[in-house]
Amino acid sequence: MSNCEEDKKRESYEENVGAEHNGYIQHSELRQAAERSLVRKLDSRLLPTIVIIFIMNYIDRVAVTSARLQGLETDLGLTDIQYATVVAILYASYCPAQIPSNMLLNYVTRPSFYIGTCVVLWGLTSALTGATHNFAGIIACRVFIGLPEAAFYPGSMYLLSRWYTRKELAFRSAILYSGLLMSNAFGSLIAAGILGNMQGKLGIAAWRWLFYIEGSITIFIGFQAMWLLPDYPNNTRWLTPAERRLAQVRLAEDAGEADQDSAEASIFEGFIMAIKDPKVLIFMLMCCSQLLGLSFVNFFPTLTSTLGYSTTVTLLMSAPPWVFASICTLVGAWNADRTGERFFHQTAWWWVVMIGYIISLSTMATGGRYFSLFLMATGYCGFTLTLVWVSNAIPRPPAKRSVAIGLVNGFGNLGNLMGSYIWQANWSPEYHQSMIIALCALGLASFLSFVVRCMLVRENKRMEREEMDLMHGPERQRIEEAAELEGITFEEAIKRRKGFRYLY
Repeated sequence: MSNCEEDKKRESYEENVGAEHNGYIQHSELRQAAERSLVRKLDSRLLPTIVIIFIMNYIDRVAVTSARLQGLETDLGLTDIQYATVVAILYASYCPAQIPSNMLLNYVTRPSFYIGTCVVLWGLTSALTGATHNFAGIIACRVFIGLPEAAFYPGSMYLLSRWYTRKELAFRSAILYSGLLMSNAFGSLIAAGILGNMQGKLGIAAWRWLFYIEGSITIFIGFQAMWLLPDYPNNTRWLTPAERRLAQVRLAEDAGEADQDSAEASIFEGFIMAIKDPKVLIFMLMCCSQLLGLSFVNFFPTLTSTLGYSTTVTLLMSAPPWVFASICTLVGAWNADRTGERFFHQTAWWWVVMIGYIISLSTMATGGRYFSLFLMATGYCGFTLTLVWVSNAIPRPPAKRSVAIGLVNGFGNLGNLMGSYIWQANWSPEYHQSMIIALCALGLASFLSFVVRCMLVRENKRMEREEMDLMHGPERQRIEEAAELEGITFEEAIKRRKGFRYLY
């Protein structure tokens, strides 16, 4: 069907919805065309915006690793331990701030302004990093860049969960997370250009120009995000009333209940519900162990430099593994949405990373080591599905879901904080101890992921038993009568009554 024909059907649909025909929303042949139009509009505006923001998010966060190759440590007089602290200290503010940020986001009526403001603030702080002259100054910047950055990734995942159904969420999340993976590629290429050409310009060191330029770009993007991003399905300004209503209806149908909190729910109620759910606690430990196992990301240019090339060549060689990982992420998430499977689509990528570590432990040959970097980069294909799985496993109410996402990602990033200290310079160039620690962490994450899967399988079986109990006696008679009135078979009526199921 052409876009023109779909637009005509959508307009017809909106006329009927505007006339308050509730049954029309549920059963009209035009519904599918209207829904495709809505999703297409969201995809064309929401996804590109958050991908670009995510690219700048990670470029700003890891710019310090590229700057290290061009004299940052020497100019600021940093020791190896101080540099590791510079990398790690960001997570000291980034991790705990995610929980209150997502709690607040659920009650902010305009998340577009909230997220956009946070982008501007971290861009400004990133730019100020270039003006630091000692350990204390760069530590202060790293602490304060972590606070506004904490709002973005868990906040974006929560925002996606307010717009997309369970079977749409994984691929959209992968598109979002591919921004992070591509930022490792583009960040290295941008850094190579700046560090290779800006040394001494206006009497300023190239690594300082790196922070000035990247921070300024982020500030500009933050202001644009304030009007590009959507708010919630009930109040987004650039959707029609019919589209807003359809957005709410389709999410209610997806989970079997409205995607909204009760009127009396407080800002802390979601927190209490989340911490009482054992799945959330296991997800938190799993995410922390996973990110400890993937903590090489903060030292990727350093690991690439062990191949023995110049700074510019090292940065250029850092890009291809992340381009490869981005492609793997999109393919894997597309298949995860198509099949509804979660466990293997997440953990199998960690097993690939473990193979990469084993190769690196076994050889220092340039070809083998560089190949292992490709395998290691694919680990983030698994991380892409972590918060998607949290959204699937903690679907309602939104207050609980938003806190669960913040808890899992916030606590999980403690793995990055710990990981900042396991890639020690005195273990280079082999980094055998680092890789063994990371291997063990990914093994634990795989076990915890399997535990979550078993819990969800058990929950689905329990719901199936409860539904089967309803299919007998008086309840069966009511379903048969309803099926007769609607002109459908009993089997079709049963299929319609099939309830929500967890994806595992």
